[in-house]
This record gives sequence, C-alpha cells and structure tokens, in this order.
Amino acid sequence: MRIPSTDPAYPPSLFLHLADQIPAILTARGSLALLRRKPVVALFCSVQCSEAIILRTYDLARALSEAGVTVLSGFHSPMEKECLTTLLQHGASVILCPARSLDRLRLSSAWKAALAREHLLLLSPFSSAQQETTTQHALERNRFVAALADALLIAHATPRGRLEQLCDEVVSWGKPVLALDDPENARLLALGAKRVWIEHIRRGETFL
Repeated sequence: MRIPSTDPAYPPSLFLHLADQIPAILTARGSLALLRRKPVVALFCSVQCSEAIILRTYDLARALSEAGVTVLSGFHSPMEKECLTTLLQHGASVILCPARSLDRLRLSSAWKAALAREHLLLLSPFSSAQQETTTQHALERNRFVAALADALLIAHATPRGRLEQLCDEVVSWGKPVLALDDPENARLLALGAKRVWIEHIRRGETFL
C-alpha cells in the first residue's frame, strides 16, 4: 500500500515536525488503524547499555504490552529487537519502521502472525530503490519515527550519541520525551526528558 503526502491517510504529525522534509510517499503493510490508536509511543534504546538497563527494558516491554499502548520503533538495536519479540509475544499493537524499503523485506513467522491478527503495521518512508539499511537511512528513520509518535520513550541513550541528539531535537519540538528512571539516564533528564517509572506504565498512568 502506497500513501502519498496528498492522501488523507497521510499522518498529519509528519507535516508538523518534518515540514519540507516529509517523505513524498509512505509504503505500508498491515493495519493503518494502528496509527489512530492512541497513544502511539516511540520506543528507543541505544546499542550500548548496561546489564541493569537490559533487565529493566525487558520489564518495560512487558509493561507496555499490559498498558495497551501502540509501540512504534525501528526495532533496530539489539535491545529494541528483544523488545519487539516480547511485545509480539504478548499481543501488543506494534508499528515497525525499517530503515529501508518494504520491498523484498523478509518477514518472520511472528511478524506474519501479527499481521494476520492486525496487531502489526510495517511502515516505511523509503522508496523501492532503497533496499539497504545504512547509517544515514537509520538516522532518517529515527527522525521519522519521532515525528510520527505522540511521545518518545527512551530506555537508554548513549551520552552524546545520536539518540541523545534526537531527543534534544524532539524536546525542542515540544513533544513529550520520557526516559526510564535510572541514574544512567541523567543526561536525558538534564536535556528536558521526563522521568518515567515502569510501574506507572504498567498501570496505564504515564500516557494519559
């Protein structure tokens, strides 16, 4: 399914935050209704993170499933991939944005099952010519995900890394950025992210 920027189904938040840098066409596979289920929360976690963060991020993924939020991500870093597995196992609604075209994208059996249940939407801002995942594509995808979401939820961002820079930009947009309560996320809190507790997410209090 192709969604040009002139289509009423094109997400209006992309116009708001990306302005003249919006993708001309989005490619989708799955249920577009997931874009309208609120809240849509973008989940990020840097590649490098401590064992303590890893253990808490597993709990975070389960809490998001229990809270019934729609989770949006590129699910690219190792911890994000683990979260995707947990979310799908628990029947969460997921929007997956790869850093490449959907053409010839290989689907796992878990993805196929989630698509059949209308619990998964694959969404890409990249054309059919962009078949490879590159660092630049990943940066563009992450900004796309951030613009699309109602709020960002950061399990961990490497200090002075690319994810921290993205968070800084999103805070300037006035969009909520939430950081997992942990001393390792002190820099994110200093940038303007709000502290979030897993138990509050589990009870559905955080995204009200």
